[in-house]
Amino acid sequence: MPKVTFILRDGSQKTVEFESGKLPYQHHGLPESFLDVAINAGIPLEHACGGSCACTTCHVIVREGAAHLSDMQDDEADRLDTAWDVTPHSRLGCQAVIKGDVVCELPMYTRNYVQEGGGIQLGKSDRHWFQRANRMGVGKERQPKHPPRQH
Repeated sequence: MPKVTFILRDGSQKTVEFESGKLPYQHHGLPESFLDVAINAGIPLEHACGGSCACTTCHVIVREGAAHLSDMQDDEADRLDTAWDVTPHSRLGCQAVIKGDVVCELPMYTRNYVQEGGGIQLGKSDRHWFQRANRMGVGKERQPKHPPRQH
């Protein structure tokens, strides 16, 4: 039975044990992730994007037991690059699935672009790039001049 100790922002600790495969899934983050366990236990772990790996508010720092977590995927690593005070032991709580005993710390600060009103607007840079490319004619050599005929 995995045991997860959360070191909260006020320095207090809360330990939660759960039986693998039996934790009710709360549909925030991956099943049995730090976020899923925290929600089940009533631990205040922010998750502005709903646990979809689109923000860093569920950033945690793993203090012990990193080997008992799922491997980090590229999308988590890319998103983690934008986290406040990222460390070599940082993980996103919505993506790190717990497989054994771990201790994690909730950092003092997170970047919540939704509540803070700005910074990153996901998808905006792609849209602007395509608009600029269209104005400059980039990619037109690959597009047919006339749409294909329907038979």
